[in-house]
Amino acid sequence: MNGARAPRILYGTAWKKADTERLVTLAIRQGFRGIDTACQPKHYDEPGVGAALAACYARGLSRAEMYLQTKFTPPSGQDADRVPYDPQAPLADQVAQSFAASLRNLRTDYVDCLVLHSPLPTPAETRQVWRALERIADAGGIRQAGISNCYALAELQELHRAARIKPAVLQNRFYADTGYDRDLRAFCRQEGIVYQSFWTLSANPQLLAHATMGAIAAAHRRTPAQILFRYLTLAGIVPLTGTRSEAHMREDLAIFDIELSAADRGAIDRLLAA
Repeated sequence: MNGARAPRILYGTAWKKADTERLVTLAIRQGFRGIDTACQPKHYDEPGVGAALAACYARGLSRAEMYLQTKFTPPSGQDADRVPYDPQAPLADQVAQSFAASLRNLRTDYVDCLVLHSPLPTPAETRQVWRALERIADAGGIRQAGISNCYALAELQELHRAARIKPAVLQNRFYADTGYDRDLRAFCRQEGIVYQSFWTLSANPQLLAHATMGAIAAAHRRTPAQILFRYLTLAGIVPLTGTRSEAHMREDLAIFDIELSAADRGAIDRLLAA
């Protein structure tokens, strides 16, 4: 499977509803080149993402400039009256139908990364879905496959062992209750899996308000959010931001010229280990 080089920060589109097209257009105009969405009408307006992309393509943006990542959401994560595939069909057919819907919604003939939104109730079912993702990859529909909301190291290791095409992405909520996924992130580093963090700001108000973060932010004349995002990117993590603010979009994209010292990073390491 061809690799896809993801940007170091992604724009997340969950819970945008009717504002999706406007906000995705705004994010792309500010400079975002990675978009995360899902074929899950309950939380995502995937057609709105596609409409925004089409408008930007009409203004000269090329598909090759964009990294598009969407998800197959199992029936348990869907609204019963808005499932975008036949929930009674075999799992492989559910995946194929969902992916076909994503291609229509996003107005594209391929997706850079297709993510399993969460493990299935049993390892056997998860493997069935993963084999369906592999078939889509074999046909050229996706360049990478990943998994989200997988918080058990043994579960990820089992999937990795069983997979013919190895997971390229793990996207998890990044917060203290899971120990910031230290063991999972170590496995990801070992196996070359890109760890993506979501709810990175909203799940960590105490971390952002900590005096240490405030001091580092003040020294760099940046915000604590910018410092945390920059720290994560330096650690090889790709954060998602779902901000609705144009100013915050610009701030999020401006993190890459922040030079955190070893002392800065060490201080944040200690906060995350506390």
